[in-house]
Amino acid sequence: MSPAPSASTALPATPGELRRSAQDHLWLHFSERAEFEQRPLPVIARGEGCYLEDVDGKRYLDALAGLFAVQIGYSHGEEIGEAAAAQLRELPYYTNWNAAHPRAIELAETVAGLAPDGIEHVFFTSGGAEAVESAWKIAREYHALRGERRWKAIGRDVAYHGTSLGALSITGLPDLRTPFEPLVPQVGHVRNTNRFRRPAGETEEQFTAFLLDDLEHRIESEGPDTVAMVILEPVQNAGGAFTPPAGYFAGVRELCDRYGILLCADEVITGFGRLGDWFGSSRYDIRPDLITSAKGLSSAYASIGALLIGQRVAEPFTRPGASFTHGITFGGHPVAAAIALKNIEILRRERIVEHVAEQQDAFRATLAPLLDLPIVGDLRGTGFFYALELVKDSATNATFSDEESHALLHEFLSGRLFEAGLICRADDRGEPVVQISPPLIAEQQQFDEIAGTLRTVLTEAADRLA
Repeated sequence: MSPAPSASTALPATPGELRRSAQDHLWLHFSERAEFEQRPLPVIARGEGCYLEDVDGKRYLDALAGLFAVQIGYSHGEEIGEAAAAQLRELPYYTNWNAAHPRAIELAETVAGLAPDGIEHVFFTSGGAEAVESAWKIAREYHALRGERRWKAIGRDVAYHGTSLGALSITGLPDLRTPFEPLVPQVGHVRNTNRFRRPAGETEEQFTAFLLDDLEHRIESEGPDTVAMVILEPVQNAGGAFTPPAGYFAGVRELCDRYGILLCADEVITGFGRLGDWFGSSRYDIRPDLITSAKGLSSAYASIGALLIGQRVAEPFTRPGASFTHGITFGGHPVAAAIALKNIEILRRERIVEHVAEQQDAFRATLAPLLDLPIVGDLRGTGFFYALELVKDSATNATFSDEESHALLHEFLSGRLFEAGLICRADDRGEPVVQISPPLIAEQQQFDEIAGTLRTVLTEAADRLA
């Protein structure tokens, strides 16, 4: 019998062989399999700084940071790899079930030290959806330990919180939810903070009051003593970087306190610098009881997430006989924790969070002239987290039908932007938007390149519409 081929000789070598193997064996996430019968599957092979390169040698500016995740860019593989290798030599794996290991302990202390006041405890997961699931479960168990039966969650329209069954139940996107119904009971949804199509002349204070009235009505209609948790992103991703109006989160906090409900800030995207602060909860003074995080925790160099837990929530679990009856095999994996610690070290050493705070106005100012295009109706966001809403005509802000939106985004913009060397997201969760969220190391050169490519491609799109 001949020896088995080594991994290096067994793997497909050429771009064509890689694509054929992917078609045969690799099931892609959120993708139409038939699409890549019509056009070549992109295969990304290398990364450096804010840029990626495919197997054909074509270079792309990653204006989406992978998936809103690669905070430190793509050039720290060697340093982070050394941290991972050292951990593998010391302890490749152990659980955080009735025991602990040094890296999880160190990372929990580090993250708690960066979190808003009152957040003292960290429960590790493998990613963001698991963190959301854990938040809902700990909220239910917290109330049970206090003698209350509360199980419902309240999220916002169009918000995305993950695709595991519990997180999907909270997600406010019917097109994602419907194929998997019935989902976990019971979730209510309230209006999000999108101001673009609100009545002319409405003040920010009036908009805030409208949103808080809507939330209170939902709480009361659900039955306040059945609601366990309200979960909101500091800046909502799906729909296009919806920022909160003045007084909104203070009002949400007051309502949660009045009705005895836990407030969870979903910071899977906004945590670890994306908004120019370590957490969006600090920037907007949300004062949450729970924070979900992932992505930027390791800059996506490893799969790790975390649920951050306030002291008030933790207290009932310290009583004799109390337990959080939930666990994840790879939660706080030693190698992933070592990578996350090194990522935070790099974020601090290179002042990357401060860089976002210092450069966010310049980034916005570079994108703002795109509002002159007839296809662009709105620019919104903050930090390094923006979206352009697309319209038929910026003079009237007329929107697109579902068919027109699909044709614009999926049949033209997504492929054309990629062809032009820019990775961002043409997204139809809600009204059509282009989402822009580069690595947090981006400079004016990258801002100019993003804006220039968007101007070229969006002008082409406007011409097609005309």
